[in-house]
Amino acid sequence: MAQCVQSVQEFIQDSFVPMVAVLCSEDAERVTRKNNLSFPELLRPFCRLTSEGHLRDPNNQVVVVKGLRISVTGINTRPPQSPELHRLLSQAVSVCQPPEGSPANVITAGDYDLNISATTPWFETYRENFLQSMPASEHEFLNHYLACMLVVSSREAVPTEQFLKLSQEQHRIQHSGEYTHPKWFIPNTLKYYVLLHDISEGDEQRADSVYEDMKQRYGTQGCYLLKINSRSGSTGADEQMPDPWSQYLHKTSIHNPELYEEYAVSNAVENNIGAEEDGLDPSIRDGVSETPPLQLDHPTDAGYPGNDASQSVNNVDETRPQKQASGTSHTSPTPRGTCLTLNDHDHIRQFIQEFTFRGFLPHIEKNIRQLNDQLVSRKGLSRSLFSATKKLFGGGKVPEKSIAELKNTAGLLYPSEAPELQIRKMADLCFLVQHYELAYNCYHTAKKDFLSDQAMLYAAGALEMAAVAAFLQSGAPRPYPAHYMDTAIQTYRDVCKNMLLAERCCLLSAEILKSQVKFSDAATLLIKMTSEDSDLRSALLLEQAAHCFINMRSPMVRKFAFHMILAGHRFSKAGQKRHALRCYSQALQVYKGKGWTLAEDHINFTIGRQSFTLRQPENAVAAFRHILINDSKQSAGQQAAFLREYLYVYKSMSQLSGDGSLPQLPLPCLHSSQTRVFFGHERRLAEGEKQAATHVSLEQEFDRDLSQLWRELEERVVSVANRGTVPITFQPSQCCLNSQTDNLRYPLAVVEEPIIVEVVFRNPLKVPLALSALSLLWKFTLKGFSDPQGGATGETVSNEKEVRLLIVSRLFVPEARLKLLPHKTGELHVLGVVYNLGTGEVGNSEGDLVCVRGQQNLEIQGPRLNMTKEEKTSVGYGPDRRLDPIITPPMPLLELFTLQEIN
Repeated sequence: MAQCVQSVQEFIQDSFVPMVAVLCSEDAERVTRKNNLSFPELLRPFCRLTSEGHLRDPNNQVVVVKGLRISVTGINTRPPQSPELHRLLSQAVSVCQPPEGSPANVITAGDYDLNISATTPWFETYRENFLQSMPASEHEFLNHYLACMLVVSSREAVPTEQFLKLSQEQHRIQHSGEYTHPKWFIPNTLKYYVLLHDISEGDEQRADSVYEDMKQRYGTQGCYLLKINSRSGSTGADEQMPDPWSQYLHKTSIHNPELYEEYAVSNAVENNIGAEEDGLDPSIRDGVSETPPLQLDHPTDAGYPGNDASQSVNNVDETRPQKQASGTSHTSPTPRGTCLTLNDHDHIRQFIQEFTFRGFLPHIEKNIRQLNDQLVSRKGLSRSLFSATKKLFGGGKVPEKSIAELKNTAGLLYPSEAPELQIRKMADLCFLVQHYELAYNCYHTAKKDFLSDQAMLYAAGALEMAAVAAFLQSGAPRPYPAHYMDTAIQTYRDVCKNMLLAERCCLLSAEILKSQVKFSDAATLLIKMTSEDSDLRSALLLEQAAHCFINMRSPMVRKFAFHMILAGHRFSKAGQKRHALRCYSQALQVYKGKGWTLAEDHINFTIGRQSFTLRQPENAVAAFRHILINDSKQSAGQQAAFLREYLYVYKSMSQLSGDGSLPQLPLPCLHSSQTRVFFGHERRLAEGEKQAATHVSLEQEFDRDLSQLWRELEERVVSVANRGTVPITFQPSQCCLNSQTDNLRYPLAVVEEPIIVEVVFRNPLKVPLALSALSLLWKFTLKGFSDPQGGATGETVSNEKEVRLLIVSRLFVPEARLKLLPHKTGELHVLGVVYNLGTGEVGNSEGDLVCVRGQQNLEIQGPRLNMTKEEKTSVGYGPDRRLDPIITPPMPLLELFTLQEIN
């Protein structure tokens, strides 16, 4: 798995934290709303204790509690149901992307240097949100409320009466039987009375007086006076205050509906782009699952407090002010804590510490002792559970029968006073306050009782937490029982049909195995938890499995790449296009250039699709281009599909760019070295017409011996004309240049005489290509040769901007002859060929084809230099000037007339 910010111990402790409910009066809620925060939101950044806490276990041993975090929520905060939970988790993953410009993380594995993600914050975000949104269950108490804060404003006429009303309301919610949620840990829930005083508008002396009365009523350990809002609108208006709430409220949409709305809008735009511009072939399109990938297995429970608008019960999310109309900008988040000073921050932090150390932990300690006493008396034990014999607690394993053979009493519900549940309750209490040894003993005992009753849901829960508690024990007195977790996962998934709990087990166990460098076991576990019911979960787990393979002592590179591809496929089905593109791009590093052409084609095609959907046309064109430039092993139908997608993406990119540039086309293959250049008029074979006096034409093959014969004849003529000597500057005439002629010198062409360039193409595909509107791309520099000094050089012109059609519409032959007719003297450079590329499907008119216009450069490598010693010991090539003719003034043209004798 990828590296995580938290240690495994911190991750597990933050996954199971004591739950505290909040019940506010309306006026108290108004005081906190001045800061655009509810009361639970106000406390959230300060809910992790920075100092140690202490309590005593039933054996009177001191337990040290370090880094404890508590979860404070509104009393009617509802766990999200299946469709909502799926949306929230999907959004949390989507908005968490790798930071742009982050330094590369290169892992060397054998012959590979892989640039992969060192961390996967999107997975940690998903995991955190998933665990925080776990619904409270009947078989465990970890997500049940242990305490309730009753919050009243000091401005109330009679605050004690308001406290009484809130206390009665909490009692009714817990004990009336009207509500199935929220769930409460123990009958005697701790009630903690908080007097909230607004310094900016309240009477501080009256608040102090009320608080003194509260201490008499509830005891100093059961109440607190919290003073906030020290900062008025005119005081320190320009002072920049820290915003500790942003990292909690902006982190995910589970606590931030505004962020979810922004995500939904951007996601809709992205999907519209894919729907409107996606020219992908339907036969190879990946399907997108419309079924919510994460299904809650619990039936929907009715009866949440707070459904009645007249009730004064608080919900963190429901009490948030409605979002403004569409004119509100998403780029300017709502300011929070604007009425608070740093002293107020300290007051809130001190309040949480007082609540925890003087009220909360003593309350838990007392209940652990009471539960221990009850269990000892009921079971007839002579000593406490903490000091029970090894025979009772130790060594027992899961029964020899497999889980599948055991009878599943899924409908079994223990009464609340059942000893088995009391043991589980005590185990959960000990676990929440980090007394892992006693928690393990209790879980172990409860596990055996549940298995005896074949209460498999309860047994799986006890096995899960026994394994975690064993791992967290200080000093590691016993090894991590991974088989406990395996059995729990199998029971949750196959017997109880509860994928939510099975996934929780998987996330916990995989992180533990990773911390023990058991990457192979972690990868196996993660892969087993992939299924068709959730594409998002499967994608994330497959990606983590891939990281396990690459982090082994002997990295398994190909398994890493294979599982990254599987993860990318599932990300794509889950609508996570950016994450899918990232996974495929990382896998391509392994498959690229290794001869696995079919796999490489698939990856490049998918990268092209995702890049185009994400409005990255350059990346899309590059990916599709790679599929087409090599000798593809794909079938003709698949090649045709690839070509259509490339043409569509390329055309869309050209329309978006609008700059008129002509990028390089990958097809057909242009064999630059086979280019032939013919100077002058072609042979006219028709009777009665003049015919050029030349020994070559484009219709015949090059004959080296015949060419040498003509060269010698030309030298003799030149020698006779120069009184028996051949000038040093003599350059034999070459009417046709090719790869076998001497092209070291600039060839000569004559004004008003055509230059014919023959280019040779090769189609590497099994499907026909249609080329149309072919023309040469050239650059010309005007130069006058009549001046004795060589003439002045004029400006250089090019036809790159306006390339005219020089030959007819469609071409299916492997070569094309393009003609240039120079009208002025100067230096000409033929740069390449410009054409329209389309599919050559039979039966389609040109108007029905998707055609794109582009170019290919004519780049010819000259002969190998091998004359001097330096040239022989190095690799160098001379120039090839066949495409760089010098246009000279008019010259006499020799014509040959043959007269036919008349008999």
